[in-house]
Amino acid sequence: MQVSFVFRGAATAVLALTLVACAAPGGRGEAPAVSASGKFSFGLWGDMPYKKAGDEAKLPAVLQSINASDIAFSLYDGDIKDGSSACTDQVFTDALKMFNTLKQPVVYVPGDNEWTDCHRLNNGGMDPLERLAHLRRVMYPSLDSLGQTTLPLAHQGKLGEAYVENTRFSHGGVVFVGINMPGSNNNLVLNAKECTAKSARTLAQCDAANAEYLARDSANVAWLKASFEQARAQQARGLVLVVQGEPGFDLPETEAFDESAQLSVSGYRNFMDRLAEQTAAFAGQVLFVHGDVHNFKLDKPLYKPNQLLPNFTRVETFGSPNLHWLKVIVDPASTNVFQIEPVLVKQPA
Repeated sequence: MQVSFVFRGAATAVLALTLVACAAPGGRGEAPAVSASGKFSFGLWGDMPYKKAGDEAKLPAVLQSINASDIAFSLYDGDIKDGSSACTDQVFTDALKMFNTLKQPVVYVPGDNEWTDCHRLNNGGMDPLERLAHLRRVMYPSLDSLGQTTLPLAHQGKLGEAYVENTRFSHGGVVFVGINMPGSNNNLVLNAKECTAKSARTLAQCDAANAEYLARDSANVAWLKASFEQARAQQARGLVLVVQGEPGFDLPETEAFDESAQLSVSGYRNFMDRLAEQTAAFAGQVLFVHGDVHNFKLDKPLYKPNQLLPNFTRVETFGSPNLHWLKVIVDPASTNVFQIEPVLVKQPA
């Protein structure tokens, strides 16, 4: 596989942390309008709750913190359960209840734990493609976002059908895009050994998984291009792209081989190449959001040796067992547009 662009972690930012006590939620949960200065804020969170980490007791404080904030909406970057529990229908029912406790709109982006990894024996040995179909039917019940107050969303697919989970909306001069690109190498199965290791999958199911990967990767790239086209047409100051999988930013640098070509992240390469091309041709700022690793990071990854894209910023959200979230302040008058503030949620004693 020939790779023209290499994203690699670099220039990690040092930020002041904000400790937020969990005040009781109030108000009607209506999304605030953009201020006269054009500023507004939104939230980023994901990879929670994990039952094996005891997150159920911690989650209410997170939801209360988000509800008590002044954000216009939030985006959740996948993993509504841990990777060592069964992918039952109840998992999705519980996730909908969680999202709909939020007063503000919330946009859900799928993670690997709720479909890609469901073939694992400790996940119940279920068919990932059947779980993806269920996810599409249940987690996108309407054309609007989740939450007690909702936002209208554009979807790549029709309700209940393929790619309904790829979403887009605009707010305050920024285009927001959600794309189904999860962990576990984006559902790409590399060989027969990987196919059946600790798994209930058959070789035929792995062939089907790879066909799904190719079709979805093509659809994802089309949605990406259309989103940048919309951003350029609107002369947007920024574009926020949310996925779940970590596409290989943090692989160690060596002289022996091209890190981006490692098989463990090969399922992301085509999409990330296209993202680099679109970012380079875009006048605004691009904020790339992902979860999967659960460690807060903010940096400007290199996309060629010793070269970065000045308008590309990566942010990795918190995740279990550290149940916190990020507040992003959008200031159209700022050169960088996006200011990220970690919100550390104080848990009850």
